[in-house]
Amino acid sequence: MTVADVSIEQTMTAMGRQSRQASRAMAAASPAAKNHALELMAVAFDANRNRIKAENAIDLEKGEANGLTPAMIDRLRLTDARIDGIITAVREIAALPDPVGEIENMATRPNGLRIGRMRAPIGVIGIIYESRPNVTVDAGALCLKSGNAVILRGGSEAFHSNTVLAGLMLEACREAGLPNGALQLVPTTDRAAVGALLKMDEYVDLIIPRGGKGLIQRIVNDSIIPVIKHLDGNCFVYVDEHADLEKALPIVINSKTQRTGVCNAAETLLVHSAVAKSFLPGCLAELQNLGVEVRGCERTAELGSSIVPATPGDWDEEYLALILAVKVIDSFDEAVEFINAHSSGHTESIVTRDYDRSNEFLRRIGSACVHVNCSTRFSDGGEYGLGAEIGISTDKLHARGPMGLRELTCAKWVVLGEGQIRG
Repeated sequence: MTVADVSIEQTMTAMGRQSRQASRAMAAASPAAKNHALELMAVAFDANRNRIKAENAIDLEKGEANGLTPAMIDRLRLTDARIDGIITAVREIAALPDPVGEIENMATRPNGLRIGRMRAPIGVIGIIYESRPNVTVDAGALCLKSGNAVILRGGSEAFHSNTVLAGLMLEACREAGLPNGALQLVPTTDRAAVGALLKMDEYVDLIIPRGGKGLIQRIVNDSIIPVIKHLDGNCFVYVDEHADLEKALPIVINSKTQRTGVCNAAETLLVHSAVAKSFLPGCLAELQNLGVEVRGCERTAELGSSIVPATPGDWDEEYLALILAVKVIDSFDEAVEFINAHSSGHTESIVTRDYDRSNEFLRRIGSACVHVNCSTRFSDGGEYGLGAEIGISTDKLHARGPMGLRELTCAKWVVLGEGQIRG
C-alpha cells in the first residue's frame, strides 16, 4: 500500500467518523432548521451563478478534450436554465412534508398497547455518481431533508462543478446550524477513495450508485455495505393495436427526443402489426427529420427508408443518443414478453384505448415505472411530485422507481404503553 493510499484511507475514515456523528444530530434536527438550510442553498446558487458556470466551463473544456460523448457533455453542462431548475428543486424539497417522525398504522392491542411504525432516517448515505453535477444538489438536499448525513462522490469529469456546488451547500448548512459532517464531498478524484468508501460499513449505512453499468457492477461486487442500484434505462414504448395513433406519435417523439442523454428516454419502440402500416411510415419519417437513427427489424425496414438493420444487441442497448430501435410485433403477449426479456426494468409505456389491456400491462410488466398513454420522460421524482430524486431505483427491495424523501427513511416500531407487563 502506498503513502497516497494510506492518506486516502485516512481521509475517508475521518469523513466516515464525522458523518456518523453528524447523523445522530441530523436525526433530531428540526424541520425548520433543515428547511432554512435548503433556502440558504437556493439563495447561494442564485447569487453565485457566474462562479458556478465558470467552474462548470473548466469541466466542459476538459471533457471535450478527453473525448466525452455529446450525451455526457449534455449531462455535464450547467446553463442558467439548469441552475434555475436546481434552485426550484431545492425549494420544492423544502416545501415537502418532512417524513421523519411520522407514525403510521398505529393500532391498539387488546392489552392497551398502542403499536405503530415511525419513519426514521437511514443514517449515513454514500452517493457515488457520474457526470451530472445537479445530482450533487438533489442528493445532498434530499438526504439532509430526510435527516441523513451524506457523503458525495461525484465523477472526475464534474469535479470542479461538484466542488463549487457542495461548497455552497456546506456554507448554508453551517449558517443554518446543522452539524459539521452532515454533508461532505470526497475531495479527490482518485478511485481508491471509492474503494475505501465501500468498506466503511462501521460508518456508512447505505450506498446509492448512479452511473453506467461498469460503475454499478464494480460497486455491487466490491461493497460490503447494502447497495440500492440506479441502473441504466433501456425504456420501451409499445404502440398497441388499440392505440389512438394521433396521441401515439407525440408520445413516441417526446419519449425519444425531448432529452436523449437521460435514463428515462425511450430506446426501443414496439408497434403492433395491426397498426404498423398506418403508423410507422409517418412516425419513422418524423423521427429521422429530428435526426434520429432508426435501427429496425425487417418489417420496420419495409415501412421506411434509410433504416439501419437492427442487431440482437440493439434491443438491450441504452443509447443515450439519437438512436431508436424499432420492432413490429404480432400480439400484446409478445410485446409484454419482449419488454420483460430485454428492458433494464426502468420505465415502459403503452399507448392504447383498451382499458383492460392497459391494466394488464400495468400488472404484467416487471419494471419500476409503468406508464399508460404518456411519455416515458415523466419517470422522474419532480414529475411524480416527490420534489427531486436521488435517482430511479431498479431494485425490488426497500425502494423502487424515483427515490424521494420517504424512500430515504426506514421504519422503526414504536410501542406506547401505560405500565403493561407481559405475563
